Amino acid sequence: MLKSILSPAECAACRFCCSFRRKSLWETPLFERDMAVHLKLRYPGTRFREAGGDLVTFDLIHKYKTDNSEEEAACPFLSENGCKLDADEKPFDCSIWPFRASRKNDRIVVVLENTCPAVAKVPRYKIIELLKSGLADKILEYAEKFPDVVKDFDETIMEEIRI
Repeated sequence: MLKSILSPAECAACRFCCSFRRKSLWETPLFERDMAVHLKLRYPGTRFREAGGDLVTFDLIHKYKTDNSEEEAACPFLSENGCKLDADEKPFDCSIWPFRASRKNDRIVVVLENTCPAVAKVPRYKIIELLKSGLADKILEYAEKFPDVVKDFDETIMEEIRI
């Protein structure tokens, strides 16, 4: 769905959204438990940790070499060729990046993360078209089903997209 605004090749070359600073571990994508069980079998070295509700996330703590909050660690499913996960294995967070559900003034809204360098080049009308085509509804429905995917609004990195 996001291929209408983002090039898979450009995303694979960038990989910004696939690495996490120690101070940004709240950004790691959330998996439903049954998928995490499946992925542990497929990728035995992968560690997961509790993330709230019925969701888990991968555990990166063992990948950091220092206590520096700016140090980055890559997603355990990132390879030289991009993401190792099949489309049906990817967590919802990854499948909708750079969009997400966010809590703003006691409402759940769809936001665009302005940290994605590729989306900055996309004309605004294309972003709105994509969200209107059903993506916004899909994001909000998932957020209702799994409230732990909803992140607090941060105006320094998020922009509410009204459609």
